[in-house]
Amino acid sequence: MLMSLIDRFQLTVPLIQAPMAGVSTPLLAAAVCEAGGLGSIAVGATDAAGARTMIEELRSRTSRAFNVNLFVHNSPTADPERERAWLEWLAPQFAEFGAKPPATLRTIYRSFADDPEVLATLLEMAPPSVSFHFGLPSSEVLRALRERGIYLMATATSLEEAVAIKAAGIDAIVARGIEAGGHRGMFDPAAPDDALGTLPLTRLLVREAGLPIIAAGGIMDGAGIAAALNLGAVAAQLDTAFVACPESAADDAYRAALNGPGAYHTTLTSLISGRPARSLANRFTALGDQLLRPVPPHYPIAYDAGKALHTAAKLRGVHGFRAEWAGQGAPLSRAMPATELVKTLRSEFERCQV
Repeated sequence: MLMSLIDRFQLTVPLIQAPMAGVSTPLLAAAVCEAGGLGSIAVGATDAAGARTMIEELRSRTSRAFNVNLFVHNSPTADPERERAWLEWLAPQFAEFGAKPPATLRTIYRSFADDPEVLATLLEMAPPSVSFHFGLPSSEVLRALRERGIYLMATATSLEEAVAIKAAGIDAIVARGIEAGGHRGMFDPAAPDDALGTLPLTRLLVREAGLPIIAAGGIMDGAGIAAALNLGAVAAQLDTAFVACPESAADDAYRAALNGPGAYHTTLTSLISGRPARSLANRFTALGDQLLRPVPPHYPIAYDAGKALHTAAKLRGVHGFRAEWAGQGAPLSRAMPATELVKTLRSEFERCQV
């Protein structure tokens, strides 16, 4: 009989802290691990040296198991005309802050599928768990990771993606509902999206996928974790619940926005990065109300423009153009240290089990 995820990682609560690139930190992940959950870091927005530094720091803070997340998006296709039109459309926003758009846009994040240096780092350091977002690496890469004894997880937003994940020999599936904050884990962002919620997606994959399922999206408390397990999931993955923890990398403006009216009106937008992602409602997402707008460049090329606009606005004291990723459960956020939050989640979960 296969060892369960809970037993393998000796978790005292069926909880995974979501990776959250740009927000999760080794300090946050370590606190979650020490409290009995599975802490995660995201290295999709850094290089091999950055990944090594983050893993080393996390290992220096905890001896418990942890997860390392990677972006496996398709290599973006540069389209100078499309990028020029995008920058022209954003130019009035830059002008408001006395700035000009970048002359050209860059591919700021390298896909794990195109990054042998990060692969070599992972094979050398062999973190206990590795998870994939946006797709799957090659069978050769998966085999190499598996031979190092690494537990593998991948995000699915549909049954079709779950079938592909199982066929690839992945150990567990993160069922990421439409409620979840941050980027949709869709393999192909141009494909139709059934926008399944966490409840039906989790139940569907529990019944059909034949792998352990981790429910993700809109879960903010112990009652939500208990509900996920009642659907047949082996654990729940929480992201927005940890943004307000002091150990996260969220700055003061992001934390303030999480407590503001935008938390009650999260929205999916492709404007910030070029891929659908759920954000707090802010000035950037409001640009989506404009009827006449060009198609954003491919992810992550569009993100280069989004980050430049945020920087220009921030220099003038305006914080409404950042990537304020958050799920639909954002109004349920609680600002407390990660250790205390995990203890609270465990207590709430246990009460629901009585």
